[in-house]
Amino acid sequence: MKQTLFSLSLRKTMFVALIAMMAMGACKSKKKAVAPAPAPAPKEEVVQQAPPPPPARSAEEVAAERLENIFNSVTNASSVNSANQSIQEALAMFSNQETPVLIVIHEENGIKDYDEPTTIKKYLEYLKDTKKNLNYISDIRMDASGKVSELELRRK
Repeated sequence: MKQTLFSLSLRKTMFVALIAMMAMGACKSKKKAVAPAPAPAPKEEVVQQAPPPPPARSAEEVAAERLENIFNSVTNASSVNSANQSIQEALAMFSNQETPVLIVIHEENGIKDYDEPTTIKKYLEYLKDTKKNLNYISDIRMDASGKVSELELRRK
């Protein structure tokens, strides 16, 4: 019986050793498992071009911005003299004091409804009196001499 016990132990030992070798053989070493990183691609130097200059603003855009600033200064003027000075500055930009100012009150399907037409002189006096600038410039037309010939406003 000792022989069978010994041979049985030997079989068990051989079986365990075989399993251990298979397990160890199945595990790859970390060196083999980690593939070498590919060589980094040569970096091309990217020459950054300077951003293109902003497009030149049209005379209408410049005039509209300047008029918006003047309208705000008339509205926020601390004194009547200051407001009158801003009004004179604005009137110098127009072809005459009777230049029409149209205020769009409604637009549907491209058809615009306007408030009662007024003149730039009356509109500036209105801003001075009410101290409220409720409109913004939506369209501005200039004549050949570079003066404003028509102004269209909309509610903010």
